[in-house]
Amino acid sequence: MKRSPDLLRLADTVLLPGFTGTTAPGWVRRRLAGGLAGVVLFSRNVDTPAQLAALTTALRAENPEILIGIDEEAGEVTRLEARTGSSRPGNYALGIVDDVDLTERVARDIGRDLRAVGVNIDFAPAADVNSNPDNPVIGLRSFGADPLLVARHTAAWIRGLQSTGVAACAKHFPGHGDTSVDSHHGVPRVTVSREELAEVELWPFRVAIEEGVRSIMTGHLLVTAYDEELPATLSPRVLTGLLREELGFEGLIVTDGIEMAAVSGRYGLGGASAMAVAAGADAVCVGGENADEATYEHIRDAVADAVTEGRLPEERLADAAARVRALTAWQAQAAPPSSNDGQDDGQDEAGLVAARRAVRVTRHRADGLLPLTAAPHVVELAPETNLAIDKDMPWGAGEPLGKLLPGTTVARLRQPDVHNGVAGAVLRQAADRPLVIVVRDAHRHPWQTDLLESLLAARPDGVVVEMGLPGRTDLGAVHIATHGAARVCGQAAAEVLAGLA
Repeated sequence: MKRSPDLLRLADTVLLPGFTGTTAPGWVRRRLAGGLAGVVLFSRNVDTPAQLAALTTALRAENPEILIGIDEEAGEVTRLEARTGSSRPGNYALGIVDDVDLTERVARDIGRDLRAVGVNIDFAPAADVNSNPDNPVIGLRSFGADPLLVARHTAAWIRGLQSTGVAACAKHFPGHGDTSVDSHHGVPRVTVSREELAEVELWPFRVAIEEGVRSIMTGHLLVTAYDEELPATLSPRVLTGLLREELGFEGLIVTDGIEMAAVSGRYGLGGASAMAVAAGADAVCVGGENADEATYEHIRDAVADAVTEGRLPEERLADAAARVRALTAWQAQAAPPSSNDGQDDGQDEAGLVAARRAVRVTRHRADGLLPLTAAPHVVELAPETNLAIDKDMPWGAGEPLGKLLPGTTVARLRQPDVHNGVAGAVLRQAADRPLVIVVRDAHRHPWQTDLLESLLAARPDGVVVEMGLPGRTDLGAVHIATHGAARVCGQAAAEVLAGLA
């Protein structure tokens, strides 16, 4: 099929591909110079702040009016600090503290860091209401299960981030919280009525729009009250009818990663991309798993072919391109953030303040187990994480506790490591020492719960640190809930264990 150069350039203006490496590949630079909308960065593109700033400068040298986006939610989903673990807790911890001023400060700090390295759109915050505790992909990324709490912290996060001139992107519209399927692998279904949707899932997005959020990211969800066939990302009823017309959103609509099986599994990368733009999306994110020029060209050609074949009106494609340009123009005009927000906590950064305030301690024995008076043995039970979380990102309480109590030993177990004799091995390692058991979403992982109960049956003086959603707080002589697995949450737990908090 013959594709005109003008049509291919127009298709370029709605694509945000990813790439590999910490420097800009030649194909990305050429495409940006030719009119590509921008790029999405992942942790594989980030080494140091200086390196990242050099990378974004090189990208803008090809075209200063581009979008450079990243998933920096803080907490478990961080790209800037994937190698070290986040210095700021995620949304759930902020929701537990429920101090909107603190949430705004944390988001403002993130915005300053992003602005300094040349990123102008952050695919955050997650505005999902985590009403299903078994949700495999949202969990700690949500501010909580109460739509009013989620709404007020979503608004605060947007205020803080956008005050720095970095665009916020509320996600995953129309709400990924009440699901039990990970859209990376399948199609989640949301089967509540329109009335229930309006009262819960949609509430934070309404507030985000009122707050002036510059962008909203679609969720690859089948929302049967609006469309029984097409996931939200591909549905004109959801993106145009609900988001544009009913809710009145005029900003940029961005897709979640188009490679995710919930959309690409049935329609392919190119087909899903063209359908998303036709449905009302303005920018297509790709490159989490397919970060090469051939994939980008395939998607660009598919979008152009959809116009030629009448499946995508050219006017809709031009409208999407205009919304991309409008966002880059807003960011270019934004004033640089101030260096001090007037709310300094001395030597403590807002992230550490938030992590400390999010810790909850439940004591089941009165015999002063805390603070620990000797170096403990720490066993960390590490579950498999979803694709939004970098699997090698540091987490846990053992390492920071070792800095406070020298001689602390740490063992990390994954599900394949668990066998009939593992409990005995752990108990031998912890003989005559305090035992600290660190879990993460234990309520969703029976192997964690089983091993935990086995260890506590032999060591009722064991201390439990839950770094995911605290499904049960009745386990352990002392139960510590951090409400987050970020590095800073592990530090806050270690301070409690060592008696510094």
